[in-house]
Amino acid sequence: MAIKNDGSSQGENFEQFKVSGAELKSKIENIIKEGNARKIIVKNEADQVIAEFPLTVGAIGVVLAPVLAAVGALAALVTNCTIIVEKR
Repeated sequence: MAIKNDGSSQGENFEQFKVSGAELKSKIENIIKEGNARKIIVKNEADQVIAEFPLTVGAIGVVLAPVLAAVGALAALVTNCTIIVEKR
């Protein structure tokens, strides 16, 4: 499920996705492949930030490998979470 904001109220453009732990890594991989994300924030069911990943313009796979490894570890720890994507 995606919740979108046009950024008019906060000055930022973001999208939120509710996913299970099993879907977390594949969803973040897809977001990174889209190429228009500035930052990814992962929150648990209690709405606490458990991870925050800034993404730079032109980041390559070698740079993103540690991020994806961390996301894989998080997926094992959470059952449901929210992904917040700050767009460019």
